[in-house]
Amino acid sequence: MIKKILPALILLTSFTGAFAQKMDLPPARKLAFVQQIIEQYYVDTVNGGKIADEAIVAMLKTLDPHSTYSDPEATRALTEPLQGNFSGIGIQFNMLDDTIRVIQTVTGGPSEKVGILAGDRILSANDTLISGVKMPQADVMKRLRGPKGSKVAIKVARKGVSEPIDFLITRDDIPTYSVSATYMASDSVGYIKVTLFGETTPAEVSSAIAKLKKQGMKHLILDLEDNGGGYLQAATEIAGMFLEPDELIVYTEGTHIPSTRYTNSTSPQKGIGRLVITVNQYSASASEIVSGAMQDQDRGLVVGRRTFGKGLVQRPFPFPDGSLIRLTTARYFTPAGRCIQKPYTAGDEDDYNAEILHRYLAGEFMSADSIHFDESLLRHTLKHKRPVYGGGGIMPDLFVPVDTSFYSTYYRDVLAKGILHRFCNNYIDENRKMLKKEYPTEKKFAEHFTVTEPMMQGLIDLAQKEGIAPDSAMIATSEPALRVYVKALIGRDLFEQSTYYLIANKLNPIYNEALRLISDPEEYRKRISPDAR
Repeated sequence: MIKKILPALILLTSFTGAFAQKMDLPPARKLAFVQQIIEQYYVDTVNGGKIADEAIVAMLKTLDPHSTYSDPEATRALTEPLQGNFSGIGIQFNMLDDTIRVIQTVTGGPSEKVGILAGDRILSANDTLISGVKMPQADVMKRLRGPKGSKVAIKVARKGVSEPIDFLITRDDIPTYSVSATYMASDSVGYIKVTLFGETTPAEVSSAIAKLKKQGMKHLILDLEDNGGGYLQAATEIAGMFLEPDELIVYTEGTHIPSTRYTNSTSPQKGIGRLVITVNQYSASASEIVSGAMQDQDRGLVVGRRTFGKGLVQRPFPFPDGSLIRLTTARYFTPAGRCIQKPYTAGDEDDYNAEILHRYLAGEFMSADSIHFDESLLRHTLKHKRPVYGGGGIMPDLFVPVDTSFYSTYYRDVLAKGILHRFCNNYIDENRKMLKKEYPTEKKFAEHFTVTEPMMQGLIDLAQKEGIAPDSAMIATSEPALRVYVKALIGRDLFEQSTYYLIANKLNPIYNEALRLISDPEEYRKRISPDAR
């Protein structure tokens, strides 16, 4: 038998080798040929679509860390937050103790219309249990979201009501917001936090500015901390709100596409004097476009820590099945000619992703002196000729180290195990009516609500019940921060997301330095003008 099989194998090998050599296949034909061989000759039945997907992923990994492929489901998850809306039932929720708890309903949304209340527990959707069955959050979302006009029957448990309540909700378009906080930080300083750059972000920022101007805003803190980016157009539109017409915002260059310059084509927002942009190591891409443009044009000061360093432009190439390739087609440069992309080795994605950890271990988050720039990458701002560097992120004008003064392993465990959120949820459930009556406005809550000693003891008792032993020294270290976060989470539940930042920002050293700087006209002028050098 072996004597019969061996010549056949040799013949087949010789044939395919000769065929491939004779044809001198181009790369694309070669890939198709390989897939055809696998599907026709492999020992078991194969999934051709899966093989093709994995081949695409492998190809892109040889290029750069930001050229990626996403299947249809992943593509929807990526694009929904940037598009500004999706269809669903209109609730903000969290999952604690394997239970879906409504934090708040979208104003005018489908859930509010049928009577869903903050604090309700959603037990099931269309007769499928979604609480108490350890369902992944992604699967929960699939059951609550759906086409506009479709219906979903949900069963809800409500405190004080003995039996579950049934609701039939008609799904509708639900707006998603990229501006998560807007408030007056002082009598003349406004604050806007932008969490991503999506289709609706410029309009949201414009509305937030108009709102703050009515409240007396003269100067602005634009918070881009932890903002991973988004659409280039959204970034250029927002940067243009603070620049003069025709001033350069960013330009791109690539091998196969022409260089493109993005200049401000609109009139700037009037009445905004001093401008501070806050950033950290997770501010990337579009955040770096905005902060880099403000710095290079000497329009505003950047406060915080060196940004991520993503200066590659991705162009989407969609497929008919809903999948998508995001291919790097160019690099972007700030007005002074800085490429902000940090160095990378093609194909070494793990090392690239670990670069933030390397920065931390090198002491960069604690001291600006640990950051060293290549002098060949030195540039100067366009008006006041201040030195700035390319080669890896935007270096702020005012560096702010990480604050670890309240950190302890006790604090870490209380947050990591969800104890803090669970305590706040329980407190809200038991005291919602009283809190609404005593603190009818966000302002009154922020100014007068205090976290009492019995509340802190309740948090400690709950942590102990969950296996976190109390430690008096660590509790003393972390208690001031825990008190602030308890108040912030309760305030968010009573009012809105903006309330959380209004209270929690007191613990953010970058925010505090930004507020101090923008409130000091003399220091601001010295840092941004020629005599600051």
